[in-house]
Amino acid sequence: MDLVLRAGTADDARECGRICYESFAALADAHGFPHDFPSVGVAIETISTLLAHPGFYSVVAELDGRIAGSNFLDERSPVVGVGPITVDPAVQNQGIGRTLMQNVMHRAADRQAPGIRLLQSGYHCRSFALYAGLGFEFRETLACLQGTPPHQGIDGHAVRPATDADLPACNDLCRRVHGVDRGGEVADALKLGTARVVEHDGRLTGYATDLALFAHAVGETTEDVKALIGSALSFGGLGILVPARNSALLQWCLGNGLRVVLLMSLMTIGLYNEPAGAYLPSILY
Repeated sequence: MDLVLRAGTADDARECGRICYESFAALADAHGFPHDFPSVGVAIETISTLLAHPGFYSVVAELDGRIAGSNFLDERSPVVGVGPITVDPAVQNQGIGRTLMQNVMHRAADRQAPGIRLLQSGYHCRSFALYAGLGFEFRETLACLQGTPPHQGIDGHAVRPATDADLPACNDLCRRVHGVDRGGEVADALKLGTARVVEHDGRLTGYATDLALFAHAVGETTEDVKALIGSALSFGGLGILVPARNSALLQWCLGNGLRVVLLMSLMTIGLYNEPAGAYLPSILY
């Protein structure tokens, strides 16, 4: 086996996107779960966006001269997030996934990132074992929820579109809840026009980069996150991720017609603080 790792380029988007779709689809089909990506085209578009973004590190694995898989590291904020990592189903179980993981872990170490995080599908025991064996610690069970947003306001919690002037307050809030900010992601959401904030008693008490699988939200309280969910017109991608131990939030979502389609594990290396508030992670953490 002649395995070579190299940096990803824009020309890799189509093949890496195909592999990304087929890898996740085969795994989901084998366990009877919904696909992560609705089509090959969406997967290619996602991978193309990551390859073009300067805030993402990419690595492509070539086996005997052909692309066999890829991995990414979200470097937009101090704590970095892994994924999506995918290996062509035709060449799985040959150690390629482990090699791709070790590569991004070395990258994080070289950048002196204080922590690394990833999300892992609960039904895939082999990937859980891989990440645990590489040193990742289990932190949280997350429920992926789908459905129509409740379109329900929360008394005293006003939601509005975020502006550039909100960025410092969003970063301060995230630091108070998680110990680190995610300013790079918030800045991207501001450019896209998807970021929203919650105000309570005249203060910014919550924000969301979007209500989607690749977005995150932070609030001082569960009521702040409820307000953000209730204000969404729709959920992007596979849905939103709700920490299962936040029973008040999870039960409110279920009571408003949302349904659990998947359980995931949040796993970390390095810096991790128990959240001092409410939050929704993204698929990257």
